[in-house]
Amino acid sequence: MEHDIEALRTRSGDEWRKLFDQRYKGTRWPYGSGVWGKREWVMPTVDDDLIVSMDEGGTNLFWAERYGKQIGLSDLWVKLCGNSHSGSFKDLGMTVLVSVVRQAVRDGLRVQAVACASTGDTSASLAAYGAAAGLPVVVLLPRGKITTGQLVQPLAHGALVLGLDTDFDGCMAIVKRLAQEEVVYLANSMNPLRIEGQKTVAIEIVQQFDWEVPDWVILPSGNLGNASALHAGFKMMMDLGVASRMPRLVVAQAEAANPMYRAWIAGKREIEPIRAATTLASAIQIGNPVSAPRAFRALDAMNGIVEQASEQELVDAAAEADATGMYTCPHTAVGLAVLKKLVQRGVIGKTQRVVCISTAHGLKFTEFKVRYHEAQLEHIKSTRANPAVILPPDYDRVSEAIQQRFARA
Repeated sequence: MEHDIEALRTRSGDEWRKLFDQRYKGTRWPYGSGVWGKREWVMPTVDDDLIVSMDEGGTNLFWAERYGKQIGLSDLWVKLCGNSHSGSFKDLGMTVLVSVVRQAVRDGLRVQAVACASTGDTSASLAAYGAAAGLPVVVLLPRGKITTGQLVQPLAHGALVLGLDTDFDGCMAIVKRLAQEEVVYLANSMNPLRIEGQKTVAIEIVQQFDWEVPDWVILPSGNLGNASALHAGFKMMMDLGVASRMPRLVVAQAEAANPMYRAWIAGKREIEPIRAATTLASAIQIGNPVSAPRAFRALDAMNGIVEQASEQELVDAAAEADATGMYTCPHTAVGLAVLKKLVQRGVIGKTQRVVCISTAHGLKFTEFKVRYHEAQLEHIKSTRANPAVILPPDYDRVSEAIQQRFARA
């Protein structure tokens, strides 16, 4: 999908900044959405009355002051994309895709359903937006490999949920064939409509910094569509005079599901598909990412790097971040663990401005948190476990427990 950049240049960079600031988080439909407030840069041809929006975007750019100091950074921010309607960044792209499909159906598109393969968050977002639009939705999930919180969302929204005895890559192969044979309309991020919405996170980050570009963006990634989206957003800002440079990009992968990392350290610019091993960061447990070619182009354009985090490193990062007031999903923890490594190596400077993208809300991963604090995660040391202390209703015992805890502190 391409925009007419010359036509968009009829406004100056200053004029675009002013327009986007006037609309930001307002109440005039549909511009209060973090996505549709940039509609000229996203999808200007959808009729207002066919837009399906749930006030996506506009999420908190959280100053992680305490956590940053602990790892040696003075200017660390976490973009909390999980503070969205369905609890993940997927809403940014899904509002665009579902709105376009809704208009296409009105104009005569015949399709049985809109469908996706998912590790959890895409299915939740598609089901929510599909329900709001009155569109039938089918989601293909790897059975037993997503959290209860993620599974219940598409069920509650009335989607047809198909749990398959395979991994995400197996689900993706089937849904791609269904789309090729025109049984369904494909809603995964290989569809460029999704990227159009997701790129607004780059624009919004810069907007929240009063139009200053950070030095680094850390991105946990599995299927790699978001790397392409970030690049698209930053490139468009440069093309239209809204920004003068791009940040450096870090793609952070779980060691158990790291096809891009393997290619990167081997000096290659294409991946060899792998069978992803089990990782606590289940949403990025992907061995054959469909957006890898676009992600490599983004890395080249943004002077980027790829790094990985082990299971122990990601749980440690989650626990450390949570202890400073965050509530971190395991995928965000991959990004934080990678960030910590790069700071320790001196790749990222201690005074540079860093933004880590938090892809989903931690409340979707309650089982992960509970098992960690009960020291029940297999092959993991719960070094910061904080289990509940069970006591009888006795004042002296309660007082003693308080004294014991804070005497240690």
